[in-house]
Amino acid sequence: MTRRARTRLFLAAAAVIAAVFALACLRLPPFGTQTHPYADRAVEATMRQRTANTVSSVNFDQRAFDTLGEETILFAAVLGAVGLLRRTADERRTRPRPVAVLPSTRLFGAVMLPITLLTGVYIVGHGQLSPGGGFQGGVILATGVHLSYLAADYRVLDRLRHREALDRADALAAGTFAALGLIGLGAGAAYLQNVLHLGTFNQLVSGGLVPYINAAVGVEVATGVIVILAHFLDQTEEFAGGGKGGSR
Repeated sequence: MTRRARTRLFLAAAAVIAAVFALACLRLPPFGTQTHPYADRAVEATMRQRTANTVSSVNFDQRAFDTLGEETILFAAVLGAVGLLRRTADERRTRPRPVAVLPSTRLFGAVMLPITLLTGVYIVGHGQLSPGGGFQGGVILATGVHLSYLAADYRVLDRLRHREALDRADALAAGTFAALGLIGLGAGAAYLQNVLHLGTFNQLVSGGLVPYINAAVGVEVATGVIVILAHFLDQTEEFAGGGKGGSR
């Protein structure tokens, strides 16, 4: 496809999106109104589905199909990064040299790494009860793993992460999200409809399907971010001469 054809395709798609967006904005309630029908309906559905965190109720229940699309985009980004940053025939892999790290920085990383990982697990596990969830907790988990790179060096990070296991976990989590939607179809309802036992409001096991989808999202986000950063760091440290000068 030529550049002119791509430009025309983009302009046509942008015009359609702009028109639909404008029509949607015309149907919004007036600015500053005292009535908020969308918020009221979201809170009502949240209480009915016994999900204490309204945001998680919207993401993993009322708009679970949209969230599945967002997860698919992230999964596609991971696949794209893996394909584009794969090792080529003309690249020579070098082993990075150890770098000097201040003792205070090393101590800070050793202390904060388990705390960060525990915080990430807590945010994911309590996503249906309090602010947070799979997206936020997954990023925290990925950040915790890379504290080993900041507080030590690339070699420590490389030993800590298991690339093949992370690749499998990323694909498994994305597939689990899609498979959870089949529970609704099996029960004679809609795809991704919340048909599981709702439990007791404000308890850890509550919200029906929400905590399970939330957990799948947390694993997919955490492993996906780690895999993407792993390939970028590999290019910097092992294939771009990082081992010769010990650069960070």
